[in-house]
Amino acid sequence: MSELLEVRVSVGAPDEADRIAAALVAEGLAACVQVVPGVTSVYRWEGLVERSAELLLLAKTTDELFDRLAARVVELHSYDTPEVLAVPVTRASEGYAVWLRESVVRA
Repeated sequence: MSELLEVRVSVGAPDEADRIAAALVAEGLAACVQVVPGVTSVYRWEGLVERSAELLLLAKTTDELFDRLAARVVELHSYDTPEVLAVPVTRASEGYAVWLRESVVRA
């Protein structure tokens, strides 16, 4: 299963979350993107500790597509340095894994 990934992307506004999620799915870079509202991020930026209300995108994709997905997020995102973190899927139900692989484009 290690070729399957969940990619985490934080965004600052619902319209941006919808725009990025829709683009990733429409372009075949992700099989599904879940939008999780109500995330508070605490982080260091330019030497200061910041706190922001954000939404979290959870994009389901493959390792083969990660670089293309990450590049597309950077193109679409309003942040200078958007979070794009891939987490390997170590286990998934067989039906879901097949659906995911069939729902994305081949790199």
